[in-house]
Amino acid sequence: MGFILAAAGMFAAMVLPLSSEVAAALPARPVLLAFTLAAGLLLAIAAGIRGYRSVVPGFAGVLCGATTTLALLRDPGVAGSAAVGFWAMVLAVWLGAALCVVQLASMRPRHKASRRVLSLAIPLLFGAVVFYLWEVMVRGFGVSPVILPAPSAAAARFAVSLPTLGQDFVQTFIRGVLIGYAIGCGAGLLVAIVAQRFAFLGRGLLPLGNFFSALPLVGVAPIMVMWFGFDWPSKAAVVALVTFFPMLVNTLAGLSAAGHMERDLMRSYGADHRQTLKKLYLPAALPFIFNALKINATLALIGAIVAEFFGTPTQGIGFRISTEAGRMAIDMVWAEIALAAIAGMAFYGLVALAERATTFWHPSYRT
Repeated sequence: MGFILAAAGMFAAMVLPLSSEVAAALPARPVLLAFTLAAGLLLAIAAGIRGYRSVVPGFAGVLCGATTTLALLRDPGVAGSAAVGFWAMVLAVWLGAALCVVQLASMRPRHKASRRVLSLAIPLLFGAVVFYLWEVMVRGFGVSPVILPAPSAAAARFAVSLPTLGQDFVQTFIRGVLIGYAIGCGAGLLVAIVAQRFAFLGRGLLPLGNFFSALPLVGVAPIMVMWFGFDWPSKAAVVALVTFFPMLVNTLAGLSAAGHMERDLMRSYGADHRQTLKKLYLPAALPFIFNALKINATLALIGAIVAEFFGTPTQGIGFRISTEAGRMAIDMVWAEIALAAIAGMAFYGLVALAERATTFWHPSYRT
């Protein structure tokens, strides 16, 4: 039924008005008319096919429909004044794409390689649909680029600003985030090991760590700038402060995860504390440690960017967002946001891969 409705939307767009202004209808655009007709027919074919085999004609119809709508937005008579015919096509594309993604998500391939490809394809296709809807909504309704630029405008600005983005990436991520992340996580891990060995330290450090974690970032960042200067050391200090407490809490919980039977076994072997820590406590705490590392992977980037709002050299992601927003260059702001998102996702992904390679023995990874 969903594919039938999507096909009906495509066929309806062939007779409905495309714009509230004077603009040529689809019958006057032979190429786009052919794409629209092909999209409707493919979606109708998908409606007659059961199961996952409907995905192939369904996605082919979605691509034809999306190509038609994006081509129509190049017409000044349609962009900013799109009418019911255009939005019928957009709804048909969205419905067809949603049905295809649902079908893919319900598939259970037997081969491991096919499962990996499918696990990557589903979020990529979902993201492509989101960006498509963002593009057509902004350009179809004529939203001002100062309020919200189209993804194509942000992508074009991203492409032409690669040297500037590269400098900002080095300043914020390589210098501020990575150094502060290593200091904060390393200090949290070491303090947790000491606190687990001496219980009174754990009881005293946890409330203190909770106090520091509750400090507002916008209040701490200016102080760190005053202490460590305007360059990257102050940003690394903010990141170290932000990442210290999650690592401390998670590591303490992980070091306490070993059961009494395992501890008694180590004592029966005559193992000292160093040997017990190496053979029992740290392996049991690894899932908790990586949980903290994944949490801190996002907190570190947020902390470094926010810290740059309170003083930095003339480069950095936070500095660029602040200055370009003041100049109303919102496309550059979104380009910097995209850079931060890509860096954050890549960093999180590397930590997740390291976790899988290190804790493959954990029940959550057993197949």
